[in-house]
Amino acid sequence: MASPPDTSKTIKLERYNSYIRKVHNTKLLNASSKIIFRATLLIALLLILFFTINYPPLSDHPQHLHDHPHRHSFLSTSFFASSSSVGGSSWEKQVRHSATPRRPNGFSVLVTGAAGFVGSHCSLALKKRGDGVLGLDNFNSYYDPSLKRDRQKLLLKHQVFVVEGDLNDAPLLAKLFDVVPFTHILHLAAQAGVRYAMKNPQSYVSSNIAGFVNLLEVAKAANPQPAIVWASSSSVYGLNTEVPFSETHRTDQPASLYAATKKAGEEIAHTYNHIYGLSLTGLRFFTVYGPWGRPDMAYFFFTKDILQGKPIDIYQTQDEKQVARDFTYIDDVVKGCIGALDTAEKSTGSGGKKKGPAQLRVYNLGNTSPVPVGKLVSILESLLNTKAKKHVIKMPRNGDVPYTHANVSLAYRDFGYKPTTDLSSGLRKFVKWYVSYYGIHTRVKKESEIDSEHSQN
Repeated sequence: MASPPDTSKTIKLERYNSYIRKVHNTKLLNASSKIIFRATLLIALLLILFFTINYPPLSDHPQHLHDHPHRHSFLSTSFFASSSSVGGSSWEKQVRHSATPRRPNGFSVLVTGAAGFVGSHCSLALKKRGDGVLGLDNFNSYYDPSLKRDRQKLLLKHQVFVVEGDLNDAPLLAKLFDVVPFTHILHLAAQAGVRYAMKNPQSYVSSNIAGFVNLLEVAKAANPQPAIVWASSSSVYGLNTEVPFSETHRTDQPASLYAATKKAGEEIAHTYNHIYGLSLTGLRFFTVYGPWGRPDMAYFFFTKDILQGKPIDIYQTQDEKQVARDFTYIDDVVKGCIGALDTAEKSTGSGGKKKGPAQLRVYNLGNTSPVPVGKLVSILESLLNTKAKKHVIKMPRNGDVPYTHANVSLAYRDFGYKPTTDLSSGLRKFVKWYVSYYGIHTRVKKESEIDSEHSQN
């Protein structure tokens, strides 16, 4: 009988091969783990670098957060935007430093709409005289936000910090009042423009009514309550035909949704004054113009179109009369705003409860001398040394009114408001700023040259 084959060598060989495979697999697994670890580490480093570049930490110079407003991704408009708006000790330090007055008995003023036209000018004027000023602005895109960003940079150079946020952000407003015991609010934030209301009516309700109420809600609960000066509008006079417009005239016939929201603001102010003891002063501005102005205003886009050789539309009434406006230079309006702040009495409420009667006022801030829009164009033609391509058309029914004229005797009586800048002088200052800001090479004529031309005509 044959003996069975010897398999011991085969078994040993298989065991050896199995061992070799295990060793090989272990080495492969270790190598793979190292590769995965290094790849993960590299990705983490790249992510850290990405977020460092796109979302730098809040420093003592917050303008870097706003120099590139269109660079942020979706993440920046949610978590990162909110966390940079209301932050820790660095943010609070900036807020307090900006809002702390530098003169004895100086005010601590919250200026809403601080990166806007009137808001930026008022903020600079208050800061210059030693008041503490903290700005608030949502930098919306109603007109080119880059102009607002440049105003923000100008304010920052003068130690005015502008918090980026919305009036309807109640936690943000509450946080600001927790950090700073404001003595005054200069409320200038609003959705402006008469014609735009036909395109986006909800924005007017959101800002001019809901935003105003939100601000008043926070102010009424503050201790101490601040005195509030806020921007109404000459538009509240609507279809009123009595001239000059006086604060005693009827304002229950608004011609536009914008005017209606400003009139609603005046009634809301009355309510919060009556129930909660808030000191409230409304200012009815009449066609404010000047350097750093709003691109949606006629004097601004007329200047742009004249320089570019584009035709401009000049409105006349349905019965072919000239449209006229009480153009008011920005420096005069700033003096009026500060005069209203200086004469505002303290609010009388505490903890949201009224303790006694509180001040409630409304004033016109105008120039008292209406000028036909055609005259405005002729002044711009002289300043720019360029003939306008004029297109005279009937005024559309879009909410505009044909004529405004302010009676400012009440503001003069109560805080010495007296406008001193005529349209020629004011437009010259505006045009000088405009050509400098936009880098346009043209010589702006002197006032004496313009006066000479007009006297010859």
